[in-house]
Amino acid sequence: MAETNEAEAARGPPVDARIYLDSSALAKLYLPEDESDRLDALLQGRRGLTLSELAITELLSAVARRKREGLVDAEQALQIRDAVLADADSGAFELLDLDPTVHREAERLLLSTDSIPLRTLDALHVALALSGSTSHVITFDARMRAVALQVGLRVIDV
Repeated sequence: MAETNEAEAARGPPVDARIYLDSSALAKLYLPEDESDRLDALLQGRRGLTLSELAITELLSAVARRKREGLVDAEQALQIRDAVLADADSGAFELLDLDPTVHREAERLLLSTDSIPLRTLDALHVALALSGSTSHVITFDARMRAVALQVGLRVIDV
């Protein structure tokens, strides 16, 4: 297994490590949550941050849920949308494509992970990470974490 070793866990991965952020991690960058400050500190000054349009859409779904629950207002929701899209357009993240090859890899993962009840979106995120030649993944989802480790990705615990 490619668990993060103790030395790397203490200092974080190398500054230029390619790190895939799934939607659970991306949400913590734009919505205040328990781990937001620690994640923001870990990512400061890093290059090689990757994510997908899928993660952006899932983040905006979380924003819409919070809006319906009265936790953010309409103006805040639009500000979050504008901020994440501006960051994506600025090159702060490398955007990975959700193409047919990624779908085939996700389908392979879904059929080969008998011990883990993998969900479709988690399989797509792991397949995206693999497609982008990322070495590390940040996720706060236990199932995705387990599969990422199983396929040889290093998971950064925040």
